Amino acid sequence: MFFVWSARIVILWCGCQYYDITNVDVSSIVVEEEVVQMIFKGKAVKQMIFVSASTLLGGAPLSTQFFNLNFGPQHPAAHGVLRLILTLDGERVINADPHIGLLHRGTEKLLEFKTIRQASPYFDRLDYVSIIANEHGFCVVVEDLLSMDVSVLAQLLRVLFLELTRLLNHLMAITTHAMDVGRLTPFLWAFEEREKIIEIYEYVSGARMHANWIRPGGVATVPNLFVLCEIVKTFLRQFGSRLDEIEELLTLNRIWIKRTRDVGILTFSEAKKLGCTGVILRSVGCPLDIRKYEAYECYSILPFMVPVGKSGDCYDRFVLRVYERRECRRIISLVLVRLHKCAVTDKTILINRVLRSEIKSSIERLIFHFKRIRGGFVRPYGEKIVFTEAPKGEFGVFLSADAGNRPYRVAIKSPGLFHLFATNVIVVNHYLADLVTIIGTQDIVFGEVDR
Repeated sequence: MFFVWSARIVILWCGCQYYDITNVDVSSIVVEEEVVQMIFKGKAVKQMIFVSASTLLGGAPLSTQFFNLNFGPQHPAAHGVLRLILTLDGERVINADPHIGLLHRGTEKLLEFKTIRQASPYFDRLDYVSIIANEHGFCVVVEDLLSMDVSVLAQLLRVLFLELTRLLNHLMAITTHAMDVGRLTPFLWAFEEREKIIEIYEYVSGARMHANWIRPGGVATVPNLFVLCEIVKTFLRQFGSRLDEIEELLTLNRIWIKRTRDVGILTFSEAKKLGCTGVILRSVGCPLDIRKYEAYECYSILPFMVPVGKSGDCYDRFVLRVYERRECRRIISLVLVRLHKCAVTDKTILINRVLRSEIKSSIERLIFHFKRIRGGFVRPYGEKIVFTEAPKGEFGVFLSADAGNRPYRVAIKSPGLFHLFATNVIVVNHYLADLVTIIGTQDIVFGEVDR
């Protein structure tokens, strides 16, 4: 004999055979202490005794006991090494306490012992989904500290790959979120498109992921512009139809809407207080985009729209990422038009480095190259902080220099850390199944959070 608890009664099952109560003819049930004969699919089954809960407990009221549950780091929907200690009332989340530290690599401290050239690859490995966006933030703060000018061609090439990186990030964010909720097909389609973008990475830098291509003063190498433009154009021509296919499976899907609309709502005041940026901040109605309001590189000459939501729920965050992918496609098209008009000339300084032909023909240039590579940049006294619009939000780098060839102090402001702070505010009073949906729309990558 065992108990099945309900809101008003306790059912004592007599015997070892179990029958689903949802299939029972409830019209034959008489509640309170009576023995009844129930009908299951027209056949007589074992007798059941119904006793009121108050009778069983001697009139004492029922009490609720919360319990703790570890969500991650082994959970596939935990997005890396996230560990959430959940306090649950049944399946309803009462509190979510995020724990970090399982991936800590001490990046900021390591940078104090590296030259500028050695430090740049560390930023590729922070948010390993938005690779070039991170190294770009570091290069911009170095350029500001050294008062370096970047050529128009280098700016166009940077913007081109920054927007390709934004596509990489949003393809991953949307489709892994969909897979967490139960839609696998968009994930497979998106990774096919990601592979095409990674091949463009490989063409210009030689690396598929950790490119280390953007350098202080410009970029590491300049590809054949005609070939590069043709490769990107070929990608864009078919990418629009693939976006439409992914949207057909999600945007108007009734199950998807039920799982995301009015789930994980964040108000403007909460987002502002918690320091949220990027898509999460724009989903509550704030049109803040650093590319537009504090334009860097050549974004000021490229017209584009900043999509803004109003509900602040999971569905709004999903739709904003969909629109941003289309705006990225538009920005890339504008950049390609301008790249056709550019040409690499002797006056175009992409990076202050020595050409291989000069190393072989001039001992002075060889010495300069050796000192620059081994010694790195000598930075003046000063401090600089720069913010850029990374795909996940506002990415900031603080650099303090003491006239040496290594940073005195580097501090990194990653958007994912602040979005993780918001988890407890968003998930309270949601069901456990909704927690997976909410974490998916936060787009958290622990490389930048637990640095």
